[in-house]
Amino acid sequence: MILTVTLNTALDITYRVPQLRPHTTHRVTDVAERPGGKGLNVARVLAALGHDTVVTGFAGGVTGTVLRDRLAALTGSGAGPGATAPRGRITDALVPIAGTTRRTIGVVDGSTGDTTQLNEPGPIVTTPEWSEFLTGYTRLLREAAAVALCGSLPPGVPVGTYAQLIREAHAAGVPTLLDTSGEPLRRGIAARPHVVKPNATELAGLTGSTDPLRAARDTRRRGARAVAASLGADGMLVVTSQGTWRARPPRRLAGNPTGAGDSAVAGLLSGLVEEVPWPDRLARAVALSAAAVRAPAAGEFDRAVYDELLGRIEVTEHPAAA
Repeated sequence: MILTVTLNTALDITYRVPQLRPHTTHRVTDVAERPGGKGLNVARVLAALGHDTVVTGFAGGVTGTVLRDRLAALTGSGAGPGATAPRGRITDALVPIAGTTRRTIGVVDGSTGDTTQLNEPGPIVTTPEWSEFLTGYTRLLREAAAVALCGSLPPGVPVGTYAQLIREAHAAGVPTLLDTSGEPLRRGIAARPHVVKPNATELAGLTGSTDPLRAARDTRRRGARAVAASLGADGMLVVTSQGTWRARPPRRLAGNPTGAGDSAVAGLLSGLVEEVPWPDRLARAVALSAAAVRAPAAGEFDRAVYDELLGRIEVTEHPAAA
């Protein structure tokens, strides 16, 4: 199984309005509630790809109860329109806490397809709750083929947490993928994760360079074994010890980009545990990311779009660095 860690889970609420206009009242035409947070989104896509996953992190309060109920109802799902029957299971190993799980609000403008996102802060995690999580995490690593460490840190969790969790996974012989930002990313990279997946903005903040290739190579020198840099609609760049590749979708797709990066993480993780060569792994991640743009919410992807794009992703190899 693949383990995904989401320390700052959320209940994702999506509102759709005909047109989003500032300083006015809007009539919502559709409301959707889904279990959210980056690692939960990754787990849903992995399940749709046929991989069993276990999700851990924290959930609490009324919102946390709703999140877990929605997760149980959606277990094994993940593909949006055009979905085939799910093949993988999702197991809930979230740790209950006294605080209330946050909500994220996405408002989709029906006239443009653009999404405005509002993210609440997470609940405070106490020392006993953190200790309970660590005990469970160590136990779950014994059965994990890989672990994804995803998203922001809630209040009360040390900024070096991801570095600690990466070291625990290394000790258990489990490969790691890190998808976060800011200081948690900086410290996590120093613990030598197998893969990090920043976007271009996060890479620039980490290295000071706006050139994704230069920044990705710098990030490898800082400790990451492989860097998969999301470039939005322009695809993805990956720098590894085996080589450097760039992948682009054949066309830009209009839609909701929320969760596209999480689908890319699922592609990278599934390729890792299946031991798929890097170019094919990269093509899968880019196809999933593009297909997620055409799905109604994070953690879903359009199966027909994915199948159509997968064989058409252009992957080119960069020359070795000087």
